[in-house]
Amino acid sequence: MSNIKHVLGISGGKDSAALAIYMREKYPQLDILYYYCDTGKELDETYQLIESLKSYLGRDIVTLQSEEAKNSGEDPFDFYFKAYRGYLPSSAARWCTKKMKLEPFEKFVGTDPVASYVGIRGDEDREGYISTKKSIQSIFPFRKNIWSEDVISLVLSDANRSVLANCFSDVIKGKKLDKVNIRIEEPLLLKDRNYDYNRKRTQEKLGKLLDLGVVEFNHAVFNFLKNTEYPLAKETDFPLLNNEEVLVRKDIFDLLEKSGVGVPAYYNKVEFELDGQKGDYARSRSGCYFCFFQQKIEWIWLYEQHPDLFKKAIKYENEKEGFTWNQDETLMDLIKPERMHQIKNDHIQRKEKANSNGSTYLLDILDSTENTGCAACFV
Repeated sequence: MSNIKHVLGISGGKDSAALAIYMREKYPQLDILYYYCDTGKELDETYQLIESLKSYLGRDIVTLQSEEAKNSGEDPFDFYFKAYRGYLPSSAARWCTKKMKLEPFEKFVGTDPVASYVGIRGDEDREGYISTKKSIQSIFPFRKNIWSEDVISLVLSDANRSVLANCFSDVIKGKKLDKVNIRIEEPLLLKDRNYDYNRKRTQEKLGKLLDLGVVEFNHAVFNFLKNTEYPLAKETDFPLLNNEEVLVRKDIFDLLEKSGVGVPAYYNKVEFELDGQKGDYARSRSGCYFCFFQQKIEWIWLYEQHPDLFKKAIKYENEKEGFTWNQDETLMDLIKPERMHQIKNDHIQRKEKANSNGSTYLLDILDSTENTGCAACFV
């Protein structure tokens, strides 16, 4: 019997779905609770994926909505859209994430200690959602480093070098321990309020220790956590400590196909032609059909593949003057013929550049002018 809850959120995208499959196959001994935060504004393919996952897992996926939205009789987005007086969510005011994702999740788990499994791949450089509640600990099974950034910052801090060395001494001996201790003793020399520099220094030290043994590092961190308030401190063992697998994008699609759950149809590329050039587009991730983190080419995809939904997105823009899904232009401006031509042409050019650099999946790479998206929605 575990002393903590194990939970896994299904976003409706490929990575979280593949993680659910992976955890069932690799760690059936873990009694995982699956949940889904419904905004009411997902594509039909998202709901179809969740039903397929239910069948595969042989258990329910709990749908989470706030009580106030549920009691209103409206879908969650429309309820909060009215509550915020027609103000659209944006990167600067992400009330959609807060009210429809994070708050229902944190109410669902309550005050119980929780291990929350997150589907960020080994070929991604982002951290994902880390709860501010000490009772919730995020774990990343697809990565070489399964631990969250807050745990790593604590474990590798200069102040805890001797503690970490003692934790390693219970795991390994001899010359290998000598090599580990040399790495541990290297100071980070972090700078106040310089997040990028500090993260780079910490990641470099983390990489050196992982290169000396992933399993050994995991066991040392687990030993370290026993004297903290993290949920895993309550466990006598944790099966993921011995996991050395790193899963990347191709592995995710393979898991979905082989399981029979399948890949959501919105990932299927649709070809188009422009000035004699051939291009293709698709949706790159799950989330509301009008998500403001979409790339411009994804808005064009929505306009051409789901014109009814695009019209609904325009209707939200028209509710309040001056508020748009894209901060620099309205959807009506975006679908002007010359603008659509420019977006498609830019997309083709970026794809050719990405392919020349060895990347096959352009839609995983956002423009430098666009945000990387909401980790709570897109895992």
